[in-house]
Formats: sequence, C-alpha cells, structure tokens
Amino acid sequence: MNIIILGAGLVGNPMAIDLANEQRFNVTISDIDHNALSKLTDHSNINTVQKDLSVVENVVSLINDKDLIINALPGFMGYQTLETVIKAGKDIVDIAFFPEDPLNLNDLALQKEVTAVVDCGVSPGMSSTLIGYVENLLDETESALVLVGGLPEIREKPFEYKAVFSPIDVVEEYIRPARYIENGELVVKPALTDVENINFEGVGTLEAFNSDGLRTLIDTLKIKNMKEKTLRYPGHVEKMWLLRETGFFNYEELEINGNLIRPIDLTSKLLFPKWKLEEGEKDITVLRIEVIGHKDGEKLKYTYNMLDKYDETTRTHSMARTTGYTATVTARMILEGLFKEKGIIPPEQIGRYTECVEYLLKGLNDRGVIYRERFEKI
Repeated sequence: MNIIILGAGLVGNPMAIDLANEQRFNVTISDIDHNALSKLTDHSNINTVQKDLSVVENVVSLINDKDLIINALPGFMGYQTLETVIKAGKDIVDIAFFPEDPLNLNDLALQKEVTAVVDCGVSPGMSSTLIGYVENLLDETESALVLVGGLPEIREKPFEYKAVFSPIDVVEEYIRPARYIENGELVVKPALTDVENINFEGVGTLEAFNSDGLRTLIDTLKIKNMKEKTLRYPGHVEKMWLLRETGFFNYEELEINGNLIRPIDLTSKLLFPKWKLEEGEKDITVLRIEVIGHKDGEKLKYTYNMLDKYDETTRTHSMARTTGYTATVTARMILEGLFKEKGIIPPEQIGRYTECVEYLLKGLNDRGVIYRERFEKI
C-alpha cells in the first residue's frame, strides 16, 4: 500500500516513521524544506521528495500512484490541497487546520467516491469523535465541552509557550472568531475571551479561553450547548490579546518609510523564532472532554481525560504523537476497510461506529496515547 504524507513538519515526520514501521506500507513524504526532510535520512524505508506543495501540479504528480494521502500542510494551504486530492479521486486523512468549511467539498468527494476524513487530529479530531460517540449512545445530549492545549513542559518567560504545530496556525487561534452553541443558538465572540482558570491533575492551573475549535460539530450535531476552549499557562492570554489589539497579527499592509509590509510578517520574523520548539525540548498535551445528556430517564456525564508527554525513547513531541497517531491509526482503519463511508467525513461521523472508536482508542493506547473515560450519573 502506497501512502504519501504532504508536509514534513513537527507532525508529518513522526507520522511517516509510525507508518514505515510496518512493511505493508510504502511511505513517501514531501515538503519544500530540505532541512525538514533531512531529519528522516536515518530511515531508509521512507522516500523523501522535495517539492513546492503550494503548486497544484506538484501535488497531482506526487499522489498519482498513491493509495492514501495524509495532508499535514499548514492551514493556509490545506483547503486547496484537500480539493486537489479529492479531484484526483484519492482517499485522504487531513490534519490541516484551515479556515474554510470542508463540508463544501462533500458533493465533489461523493462524486469521486472518495473517503476524506477531515480535522483528524487530537482536537479537532479525537475530541469530536468521542463527542459523536457519546451523542450516539444517549437519547438526548445536553452539552459538550472541550478543553485542549499543547504546551512546553518547562515554562519560560516572557511567553511561557512554544508552538507545538505551525506557528501561523497558532496565531489563527488568537485572531479567528470563536463560534460556539449556547441554548441552541450560534454565538460568535472574539478569540481570547471568557478566560477562566481550571485545574488539571498532573499539570496544575491553566487558563482557558474561547477558540474556534468546534469546527463541523456546529453543523453536524444538534447539541444545545457546545463549546471549545484552548489552554495555556496563566498570563499568556493577556500578552496575545495585547499583540492582537495593537495590530501585530494583522494581514493588511502598512506603509513604513515608503515600504509596504504586513504586520503579521514582521511578527513572524520576531516572534516565531522565540516560539520554536527545539528537538528534544519536552512538551505536553492536555485534553478534557465533558458530555452531559439523558438516557432512559437518567442524567449522565461522560468525561474523557488525556495527558500526554514528550516521548524520550523515540524523541517524539507530544503534539506530534497525539495528533499524528490519530491520523495514522485512522489511515490504517480506512486501508483495512473498517470504515467505508464516502464523502467529507468529520471525526464525529466516525464516532457513530463503536468498532471504529474502539479501533482508534486501541491504536492510540498501543502508542502510549491514553484516553481515560469516566462515567457518572448526575
């Protein structure tokens, strides 16, 4: 089975290694960055191809003979790449966090008889899968809450943060309006709002703020109250709010001494190097999912907790593990024929199938990413 991963970043490379551990997979990975690909030189069973993946023709030529594609490109390239892959009639697992609505490509995916699992990371991804799973178990679902964050294990001032995925996608979390459902109505608020401190066992107190992570859940599930919040160490939100409100995250050009520049480009040059998560630098991923509803006249609450840390044995960052392994286990599930639906497949749609949820949880557990379920009557 021929698999190609588009994007050799923090998440792309560990996915290639995970898949290449099985002889049944012929794994290729492509990126424009030679340095990113060079980190895989010790893995002779992984084919590396240096290509500019923003060029549609390059993507088409790369995926021509592949059985399945994994899209691990930054969000600003994600939608175009997903559309290109679908037009080529190839199944795809997508972890690109792009602003466009992937459901707009559903008719095309159905026409091409393609299985396109989108938002297939940790959150969105497994969080949506588990919400969909519980929603299917209950007679009526009252609320769903997701709290999630990827953080450096060691806090260092001034930001007390390192980017555990594409830094430009991190900034999107701070500027993209947050959508959530309250009393059955869509509410839109600026990101970085409704900050609250929440304690997490094994981590301590983190601050949670509104972010736009519900994604397709807003359209696919009829739950009266749904919200997703991102987690950071206390104090980080105030710094990001100040940068945003001052205009450092703006994309509109400004004239400075006769030159036109975008503030976000300057910010990228100054800020992103300070956010760089170095090889061997430890990170953690924190996730809590709470779903409340009714079954047979009783009010029930399902809670899933996941705390994952940098793997010192394989030298794999936690965000790469929790996001990437969700995608690689999903890829296996499709290639093995366990999941056969066609079209744009949001993770919550996979949650309707108990055997698929069990397959994902076992695959992640085998790789040390453990979701702990707690069930209680209220």
